[in-house]
Amino acid sequence: MPIRPFLHLPPPGTFSKFSDVQSYLRRLWDALYKLRQGKTENVLEVTLTPNASSTTVRDPRISPQSVLAWHATTANAAAELVSGSMFVADAGMGDGTAIVSHRNNSQTDRAFRVAIIG
Repeated sequence: MPIRPFLHLPPPGTFSKFSDVQSYLRRLWDALYKLRQGKTENVLEVTLTPNASSTTVRDPRISPQSVLAWHATTANAAAELVSGSMFVADAGMGDGTAIVSHRNNSQTDRAFRVAIIG
């Protein structure tokens, strides 16, 4: 199941008509309603790089203060989590990137859904 891409609510240009205000407020209300329902749009899909000991995750929502919550979507991904060898060091977190250290093997299906918090 593909994850919906990050949707950005741009600031309003000008409110030359009342219908512009109504339209913007409706979009803002929809975003707040979804937020209250838990739809925070902060999830991305990541597959660990085969035959490598690290994978770089790139997303503009990642910052050095972010926490990445991993959800395995395949058996090999779950085994990777349970092994305890997968981690993101503080030095690997940057603006827009996170370097994930993991076991070096040839499995191509270590897929995850990752929630970016913060």
